[in-house]
Amino acid sequence: MGRSASIAGGRQTSTRGNGSGVPTLDRYLVWIVLTLSAIGVVAVYSAITFLAQTKAGGDTERFLISHVAKIVLALVAMLVISRIDYRVIARHARYALILSLGLLVLVLIVGEASGGAARWLRVGAFGFQPSDLARVALMVHLAVLLVRKQEYIKSFRRAFAPLFLWVVVTIGLIGMQDLSTAALVLASAVAMCFVGRVSTLHIAGLGMTFLALAVAMLMFSPARAARVEAFVGVKIFPHTSEEAVFSSQDEGFQAQQARIAIALGGLSGVGPGKSSQKIHLPAPYNDFIFAIFTEEYGVIGAFVLLLLFVVVLFRGMLRVARGAIDPLGLFLAVGLTTMIVLYGFVHAGVSAGLFPVTGLPMPFVSYGGSAMVANGIIIGLLLSISRYRMVERLV
Repeated sequence: MGRSASIAGGRQTSTRGNGSGVPTLDRYLVWIVLTLSAIGVVAVYSAITFLAQTKAGGDTERFLISHVAKIVLALVAMLVISRIDYRVIARHARYALILSLGLLVLVLIVGEASGGAARWLRVGAFGFQPSDLARVALMVHLAVLLVRKQEYIKSFRRAFAPLFLWVVVTIGLIGMQDLSTAALVLASAVAMCFVGRVSTLHIAGLGMTFLALAVAMLMFSPARAARVEAFVGVKIFPHTSEEAVFSSQDEGFQAQQARIAIALGGLSGVGPGKSSQKIHLPAPYNDFIFAIFTEEYGVIGAFVLLLLFVVVLFRGMLRVARGAIDPLGLFLAVGLTTMIVLYGFVHAGVSAGLFPVTGLPMPFVSYGGSAMVANGIIIGLLLSISRYRMVERLV
C-alpha cells in the first residue's frame, strides 16, 4: 500500500494508497460520531420524559423523533462536507463569516431570548443560533489568513492586526449572546494561532482583550454575573442580588442537582431510564445530559463517553492535523479538533462542578439543534482534510 500523489489544477494532492488511488477518510472519526449519536439517542430518550410531560402530554416519541431527525441532518451535513475538498470550502469562508456576522447583529435586534439573552433567529417553525455558523466560519477563515500571512506572521500590522480584527468582532458579537461559546471559540482560535507561529505576545494581547470584553459583558448582565459569583461563592459585582448568588434555588441550583445526579450514579449507575434527577434538573436533555448519563451508567459509563472525545482529540491532532498535505489543513484540523473536544469536556466539567453553568451542549449527545448540525460540519471538514494525507500511517 503505497502513497500516491497527483497534480490537479496546479495543486498537489497526496492520497493514502488503497489500490484505486481514491482518497479515503478517517473511519475512526466516523465510528466515534455514530457511537456518540447512538449514546445521545438513548440518553435523550431517558432525559426527555419530564419535558414531554410538561409540553407534549407525555409524548416522548415526538421529541425523540425530532432529535433523531436532527442527528440525521447533522450526519448528512458531515457526509456532504467530507466529500468536498476543504480547500474549496476555504475559498468561500470569508463570505460565510460575513453572513454569520450579519445574522449575529440581526439576533441583537429581533432575536428570540433563551437563558437570559437573545440567541435564536426563528423563521416560522425553524429556529437556529447564528453563533453556530459563526464559530465554524471563523475557524476556516482564520486558517486561511494564517496561511496567507506566514511569510510575515510575526508582524503586528501586516499579520496580527487583520487576524485580531476578525476574531474580536466575531467573538464580541457571539459573547453578547453566549459568553461561554465565545470563550471556547477564543480557545480554539488561540490553539490555531499558536500552531500558526503567531507571536506569543500578540496571543496574550488577544486573551487580555477578551478578558476585558468578558468583564464588560458581565457588568451589563446581572444573570451572567450571578452565575459566575455562584460558582466562586463570593459576591463580586454590585449589580447582582445576594439571593440570586447564594440561594440554593437560584444560580447554584442547577450545579447542585447535577452533582447529586453524578453522586447517585456511583460506579455502575442506577440503570437505563432510572434517573431521579431528570425531574429536578433544568434542561437535563441538553445542558446536563452528561449528569443524567452518569447517574444512569455510573463512572464507568462516563469514562467511556469521555474516552470517545479523547480519541477524537488524538485522531484530530495526530492523524488528521499531522497528516495534512498543507498548512491550511494543519491549522484547520487543530482549531476544529480543539473546539469539538473542548465542547465535550467543558460540558462534562460543568456537570461535575468544575466550571460555572454554561449551557453548552455535548457534541452529538445533547438534544439536537443548530449546534448538532455545526458539529456535523466540523467533523465533515476533518474528514475532508483526512482524505488527503502526506503519509500512509502516522499512528
